[in-house]
Amino acid sequence: MTVDSAAKGEALQPGMPSGHKVSVAAARLSIAAAGACLLLLASLHVLSPEFDPSFRVVSEYANGQYGWILSLMFAAWAVSSWASALTIWPQVQTRTGRIGLGFLGAAGVGEAMASVFDINHPLHSVAGLLGVGGLPVAAMLISPALIRIPGWSDAKRVLLWTANLTWVILVLMIAALIVIHTVAIVGYPNRMLVVLYCVWVMTVARQAIKQRDQSIQTREGMSSPREQLL
Repeated sequence: MTVDSAAKGEALQPGMPSGHKVSVAAARLSIAAAGACLLLLASLHVLSPEFDPSFRVVSEYANGQYGWILSLMFAAWAVSSWASALTIWPQVQTRTGRIGLGFLGAAGVGEAMASVFDINHPLHSVAGLLGVGGLPVAAMLISPALIRIPGWSDAKRVLLWTANLTWVILVLMIAALIVIHTVAIVGYPNRMLVVLYCVWVMTVARQAIKQRDQSIQTREGMSSPREQLL
C-alpha cells in the first residue's frame, strides 16, 4: 500500500486527527525559536572569530567572552523542539510517532541542559547525548507518521529529506571525531548539525500551519452550501 492510498484510507476513518487541532501559536513559536537559534549561532561566528569553525565545536564558545549568547542559543533550540512537539502532538497517533515525540521532548531537555551546563561541566556530555542524539531518532519516527495524515502527504519529500539529513550529518560528525587527529574538520558538521536540526523543526511547524489552513478552508467550503440552503 502506498503512502497516498494509506492516507486516503485513513481519511475515511472517524476520529482521525484533523488540521484544526494544530496549535498555530506553538508552530509559530517553534519557527521563531529555531530562527533565533540560527541567528545566535551566526552571531557567535562574528563576535568570537578566535574559535576556528573548522575544528572548534559550537559548545567551545562557552570558553569565550560571549558564552551567554551560546546559552541563549541552546535555550532557543530547546524551545523550538518543545514547541514543535506541542504543535503536532494532537495529530500524531501511531505508536512509533508517539515514541518519536518522546525523543523530541528529550532532545529539548538535552538542549536546555546545554544552556545551563557548558562544555566544562560533566553533565554537558549527557546534554549532548540527549540533544544531539535524540532529534534524529525523533525525526525518523515522526516524519513517516505525519505523511500518513491527510493533508501532510504533499510535504512527503521535504519531510523525509530533512529527517534523513539529520542522521546523515550526525554520522559525518561522529566520523570526523573518530579521525580528528588526521582530519580536523569536526567543526563544520557540528555546525551543520544545528542548522539541519532547526530546518527539520521549522519544516514540520510550517507544514502544520499550512495543513491547518487547508483544513479550515475545507470545513468552510463544506458548510457554505448548507448555509445557503438555510
